Amino acid sequence: MKIKFHSLTPTNIFIFFFLLTLLFIQRAAESARPPFACDASNPSTKSLPFCKTELSISSRVKDLVSRLTLDEKISQLVNTAPAIPRLGIPAYEWWSEALHGVADVGFGIHLIGPIRSATSFPQVILTAASFDVRLWYRIGRVIGTEARAVYNAGEAKGMTFWAPNINIFRDPRWGRGQETPGEDPVVTGKYAVAYVRGVQGNSLDGSRRKNGGHLLASACCKHFTAYDLDNWNGINRFKFDAHVTQQDLADTYQPPFQSCIQQGKASGIMCAYNRVNGVPNCADFNLLSTTARRQWGFHGYITSDCDAVSIIYDDQGFAKSPVDAVADVLKAGMDVNCGSYLKNHTKKAVQQRKLPVAQIDRALHNLFDVRMRLGLFEGDPTQNLFGQIGPNLVCSQGHQALALEAARNGIVLLKNSDKLLPLPKTKSISVAVIGPNADAAKTLQGNYYGPPCKAVTPLQALKDYAKNAVVYHQGCNYVNCTWADIDKAVEIAKGVDYVVMVMGLDQTQEREDHDRVHLALPGKQEQLITAVARAAKRPVVLVLLTGGPVDVSFAKYDRHVGSILWAGYPGEAGGLALAQIIFGDHNPGGRLPVTWYPRDFIKVPMTDMRMRPEPSLGYPGRTYRFYKGPKVFEFGYGLSYTTYSYKLSSDTQNKLYLNLSSSGHTAKSSDSTSYHLVSELSEEFCQSKSFSLSVGVKNEGEMAGKHSVLLFLQRKEYKNGSPIKQLVGFESVDVSDGETAKVEFTLSPCEHFSCANEDGLMVLEEGSHVLLVGDQEYPIDIIF
Repeated sequence: MKIKFHSLTPTNIFIFFFLLTLLFIQRAAESARPPFACDASNPSTKSLPFCKTELSISSRVKDLVSRLTLDEKISQLVNTAPAIPRLGIPAYEWWSEALHGVADVGFGIHLIGPIRSATSFPQVILTAASFDVRLWYRIGRVIGTEARAVYNAGEAKGMTFWAPNINIFRDPRWGRGQETPGEDPVVTGKYAVAYVRGVQGNSLDGSRRKNGGHLLASACCKHFTAYDLDNWNGINRFKFDAHVTQQDLADTYQPPFQSCIQQGKASGIMCAYNRVNGVPNCADFNLLSTTARRQWGFHGYITSDCDAVSIIYDDQGFAKSPVDAVADVLKAGMDVNCGSYLKNHTKKAVQQRKLPVAQIDRALHNLFDVRMRLGLFEGDPTQNLFGQIGPNLVCSQGHQALALEAARNGIVLLKNSDKLLPLPKTKSISVAVIGPNADAAKTLQGNYYGPPCKAVTPLQALKDYAKNAVVYHQGCNYVNCTWADIDKAVEIAKGVDYVVMVMGLDQTQEREDHDRVHLALPGKQEQLITAVARAAKRPVVLVLLTGGPVDVSFAKYDRHVGSILWAGYPGEAGGLALAQIIFGDHNPGGRLPVTWYPRDFIKVPMTDMRMRPEPSLGYPGRTYRFYKGPKVFEFGYGLSYTTYSYKLSSDTQNKLYLNLSSSGHTAKSSDSTSYHLVSELSEEFCQSKSFSLSVGVKNEGEMAGKHSVLLFLQRKEYKNGSPIKQLVGFESVDVSDGETAKVEFTLSPCEHFSCANEDGLMVLEEGSHVLLVGDQEYPIDIIF
């Protein structure tokens, strides 16, 4: 219809604007439409075998890959994969982030439509402090649900999320330690499994995969492996060669990834920047193909970290040319490159006969398999499984309540002299809130975060409790506190009933590509805290927002500092969670997931990857499992407003007889200890020797609480590099005041009593052990 503008009539004007409105509506609908293949309305593609859902995914993928030209194949090997219009295949972005909530920091998510924010949970290190597997799973499920909602709303180009980070928090200076579940491989492994099962839409126990193999969203465990140094004293992650013993690989660095793959069934792995014992992770066939795929049964895609392929030639000099670097990673088993190196150099590698096309096809099979499991080759995904997940579920009240629950259950009470906390809830109370983190909404998020549903700072939340009697002073110019207005802060502290100081770190102090060089609070923070504490009418409450540990021994032993709370980076509801704890509406129950070292630990080179101590060389070891040195706070430490007592009982009668004569060869170690290789013991045998330990947990106080029961194993004789003690189980329970809860642990000698020998083999040794919960012990002897 043509309209002559010089002769417009009211009718024509109405028709013109009506048609224009329809055009806008149509274009808006098209822009909000999620990308997908196999459009039933497209006659040229709907009949293709790879679009027939009655066929197996494997058959469909095989058909799809067979139809691609070499150039089309190569185009799909990078994170920003272009469309293949002739086959109706849309563009796809592999890089999206969801570390502790759906984030728009990758290329795949753009929160610019009806969804402008997503639920922002606490940074992982604080969530881990809850020691609550069910909570971790629920968070993962919310993230997977909100991710699918964003995709359905047309605000995502992909559904593959590069989380969780399950590297061991080995060194307290690591800038990315905040992203991890901490220093213990058992905790980290269980977190990985719970998070991945939640995000991908499986059941908590993994027994039900009611989605028929389809993924709610795709999770990717990173960074594989032994990656925990970013940029320290001029040494960066791109060039770093981590020298790791087989023993440390077996019982520290690798177990979380094995759990993520075998139990969590993660659909993605990311290989790390660094080298391990000389070989770049992304070019390590033994790591990617032999270990992950063949030994552990990994079924999914393997991505490089961003530009991790280019550095194999450009920075590490491992490959002789860019072509060799591309051939190395594809032959090793990597599938997709975050970056452009594969797009730029793969064709040359084929032409120079350094790379067979079969290796490209192998990678493409893994990539399209995941895209099909996401339901992106079955027509419009909003009309299929998960299609009814819409924008109304993002930032729902239930999701925001879970963010608050996670923050409350993770926050750790480190000190509470004379029961200073909780503060009294009276109308007449006056409170000074002092510190550079008191009103910093951004600090609450940590890194890898998206726009939160809402953000409540500690200052805002505390004002709701003390109403108009709150006085605020920033104290420092910034978190680095190069300048502090101590005189003004002291004057304010003298005039109020209570002082809450909100101090610590932020992303200027610790983050990706920025490790710390000291463990003290930055700048003049310590000086400010001490001066205010001495001037206040009552001992002050010190709140620490940090990812990594800090040496606050000065505050721990200062009688003027009455209480210390560690709140990590607590997410969108962190301020409210802190206020509820400070004023007694929630009983804290979090426990530290990392050891807090003294500040002189910085004398230990961050580049030393050894877990086990070497006292003769002055090397103290690392983490609670091996570290032999002074501590500011122990792994697993955390106080409550109530007290708990334990009672242990078992059906083993303190002796576990293992008749191994018919189950393989019993060997002797150098100190004549009898041992057996776990790999030689059958699964049936290990299960038959399992036993249970019952822990009665009594709340001795007057306030209900959520309490984490941590079960440790300790050998009576430390030898052969065995851990000083190791966590073998944990469970979070609600216990009402005066009540007793019972926790049952099922222990397998093959899994829980074994340790790694120097060759990296898991062995079960004869000898005396002690199971520990709090101050209670249960001795048990392993007898062959």
